[in-house]
Parts: sequence; structure tokens; C-alpha cells
Amino acid sequence: MDLSWLIPPGQWAEHLLVTGVVSVVTALVVVIHYEGLKKLAQRYSGKRTRRRRRVMLRIIFALLALHIAEIWCYGLSYWGLLQVADTGFVLGEQGMRTVFDAIYFSATTYTTLGLGDMAPVGAIRLVVGMESLTGFLLVTWSASFTYLEMSRYWRRED
Repeated sequence: MDLSWLIPPGQWAEHLLVTGVVSVVTALVVVIHYEGLKKLAQRYSGKRTRRRRRVMLRIIFALLALHIAEIWCYGLSYWGLLQVADTGFVLGEQGMRTVFDAIYFSATTYTTLGLGDMAPVGAIRLVVGMESLTGFLLVTWSASFTYLEMSRYWRRED
């Protein structure tokens, strides 16, 4: 059976490797996010406090830390995959020469900002698509959590 319409001939191993890596990294960041939100909810939900501002700032900074950790997970996966022959490469003025470049690219992808100064080529594009989708979901999950916590605190002020 001819499957060249799905994956270019001779590149099955590279595509399967990228698919496996993106599956593991995506599962990892979702678990990180879930566990982080669970700990925040356990620590702050339902507590009566007069220091609402301090609590909300702690929640926001904790969420930022979660997102930064998740961006690093994807960034390190880009960096690692680019060290493997034929998984792809990144076009751009400077390309992706350092881990910092990979983290920067991951941050613009995760946030769906996509500046366009770097463009993936090859099987690694699958990571970019999954990171954008996952980042969008996790950012909105954080926003929903923040909204719920703020509405609880604001309700108590009345």
C-alpha cells in the first residue's frame, strides 16, 4: 500500500520519533498543569483571608511559573529533536543554534504569538502544532482558574 500521501517515503522513523516525543511532552505538560492547579486550589480555595491581593498575586506568579516550565519542556524537546538527523530544522535569520533559541521559539509557539522569525521544516512541525493547541488550552485553563478564584474573593468582600 502506497502511503506517500501521509508521510514521505523513507521518513517513517523520523516521523514516528517526533510523534512519540510530542505525545510524551504534551502529556507531561498537561499533568504538570493539572497538578499545579490542584495544589493552588488546595492551598488557596475556600480560605478566608484579608490579604486577597497577596493571595491573587501568588496565584498569578505560580501560574506564570507553571507556563514557563511547560514552555521549557517543549523548548527542550525542540532542541533534542533537532539534534537527531532528518527530524527537521528551523529556518530563520539565525535558525535555532542555542537552547535559548529553542525556548524563545517555544514561548512564541506556546502563546500562539508566532512571530514568524523562525519557521520549522520537516517532521518537527508536528511539535509546533501540538504546542500551539496545548498552550492555548492551558492558558485558557489558567485564565478560568484565575477568574474563579478572583470571583470567590470579590464575593467575600461584599
